[in-house]
Amino acid sequence: MDLDFRKDPSVLTAMVDSMADGVFTVDARGNFVAWSKGAERITGYSAEDVLGKPCRILEGANCKGFGTLDELLGDPSRETSILCDQECKVLAKRGHELYLHGNVRLLKDGQGTVLGAIGTFADLTSYVRANEKIAVLEEQSRSRDIFQQMVGKSAPMQELFRKLRMAAQSDVTVLVSGESGAGKELAVGAIHALSHRKDKPLLAVHCGAIPETLLESELFGHVKGAFTGAGRDKEGMFRVADGGTLFLDEIGDVSPLLQLKLLRALQEGEVRRVGDERADTVDVRLVAATNRNLGELVSAGKLREDFYYRIRVFEIRMPSLRERREDIPLLVEHFIAEFSRSFKRDVKGIARDALHRMLEYPWPGNVRELRNAIEHAFVTGSGDRIRLLDLPLEVRDPGATRRDGARRESSTDEERDERERIVTALHRSAGNQVRAAKALGVSRVTLWKKIKRLEIPIPGKEKNR
Repeated sequence: MDLDFRKDPSVLTAMVDSMADGVFTVDARGNFVAWSKGAERITGYSAEDVLGKPCRILEGANCKGFGTLDELLGDPSRETSILCDQECKVLAKRGHELYLHGNVRLLKDGQGTVLGAIGTFADLTSYVRANEKIAVLEEQSRSRDIFQQMVGKSAPMQELFRKLRMAAQSDVTVLVSGESGAGKELAVGAIHALSHRKDKPLLAVHCGAIPETLLESELFGHVKGAFTGAGRDKEGMFRVADGGTLFLDEIGDVSPLLQLKLLRALQEGEVRRVGDERADTVDVRLVAATNRNLGELVSAGKLREDFYYRIRVFEIRMPSLRERREDIPLLVEHFIAEFSRSFKRDVKGIARDALHRMLEYPWPGNVRELRNAIEHAFVTGSGDRIRLLDLPLEVRDPGATRRDGARRESSTDEERDERERIVTALHRSAGNQVRAAKALGVSRVTLWKKIKRLEIPIPGKEKNR
């Protein structure tokens, strides 16, 4: 029998009440008009306790977000009608502290009049309590082996380490967001290495690098003969990662149809290979990453809203290098030690003017760009210290920095990533375009065209300008 929510609204109510998360709605004045069973289970407050009353339960002393509900209702013209990443520390009915995390969205009629708002919240108390039992933050920053060479002592990095440990103590789905080159892959590796799944596989899939027609087979597998070219059975990443962690990079590039299939796999813990009638149960912890604004993709209809909230149960934002400039000397020291080993050279440090310029540079490519700059200096320099002239042109020349910055602001994420790959290949080949083209898997002519289009300086030629 088909479910028709319009004929039988109680079916929808029962579905909402079966959710583990709390769901509530308020009217335009901020008074509760609905309070789900999940909200009752989490807070201890029954529907009778809250219905018709102002939304004050979710406004604890340390509330960072739900307390702004009145502001959201009172200003329907504001830029966004969504409050995301709301974190509250509130008291349950029995008096114990709760740590809640959720989202609120305005409800409007066809004319744009605010009718009220709907919100959801999850209970993160167990995760926070688990984190409180872990060693102090100073020990975290010293454990570089655990954090996969994530170097930094700044406040943003200490907060990042705290959140990584929190995420590692549970199997909650995590979304790692941040700019390109900020170290999202390292954060995912740290989550896995600190979790109880550390002895199981950690598999990564770059969703934007695989054609949509093949991505479903890559993730879920296929049976022989399922489609043209399927000459044998394929297990798929979900099956291979069983018991471990599956990392989906650039999750915003997944098509809506595949989003739906991923949503079902996450909710039901089952996957079905393409062409197979049988579904298999899998135990996989999912971590996704993106450098895009997923909220904007939801508004544009490119990302399903239910999928969006399912993959960002716990979001970890990677700080940009601009937000933690005090870590630059540590990172420079770290990469000098790394390349001293790989280049078999005894480079003792960096000149003062070179370090000063690195502290001033905006680093649009973040830590990845800084690492490439140090590697470039090892290729172009020859002394026992990195000099200003050894650094890439865009770092050492303020004028070039401004021109390059204007160009990068107008370029796409794909172009910036492509430019970084080419720059790295040129540095490693000491400017030899033939070797660089071979490493990139393109012809020399194609590489030359890309270098010209992306305005990439050739190592070795800069010093003669």
